Amino acid sequence: MSTSPFDAVGDASTLGAVVLGAVVATLGSFGASWYERRQFRREREEDAALVFGEMLRTLSLQLSVLRAAHGRGDPFGPITIRMARAVRREIEIYDRNRERLFMVRDAALRPHASATMARLTFALERLLDHTDALAGQPPEPERSELVTGREQAFEFLVECADELPALVDRFAALANTRLADFDLEAAGLGLRPPADTA
Repeated sequence: MSTSPFDAVGDASTLGAVVLGAVVATLGSFGASWYERRQFRREREEDAALVFGEMLRTLSLQLSVLRAAHGRGDPFGPITIRMARAVRREIEIYDRNRERLFMVRDAALRPHASATMARLTFALERLLDHTDALAGQPPEPERSELVTGREQAFEFLVECADELPALVDRFAALANTRLADFDLEAAGLGLRPPADTA
């Protein structure tokens, strides 16, 4: 039994349609997978940026309170040192979450944030170490050196803290959000010096 040329053409046409359908389905699957991975990566980046934005914003707030406490009464009195230890605990939260920073794809922001936090940690630990050493009543020459070192550490801490608001803004922009402003005086933290009463 001979086959008609029309049957051969029809078979070839069917085979071509099947192959074309398979190619389109494969490309569609790859495209969907690529888009899904891209969206997932973007969502993870936004989530990490929001976390770091909030953490650094809280840290900036606490450093503002620390600066205000330092400016009132004994510059390194009990309240100032307690606030410094609270700032240290906030930095520990950052340290526990530091691996999530690699979800942020901004190659300039990651090292900037890491370097700022490293400098903050160094300054704060130096301040606290010198405070602990001074509590041991060292002899006068050593005491004078510790006092000077502590003041320098505080100045360096303040200098590093001034970089945090810009970092917070960059993380907030990556997270596609705007973090609400925080009014320290309205929060009742007593940061404004008391008015002179005549």
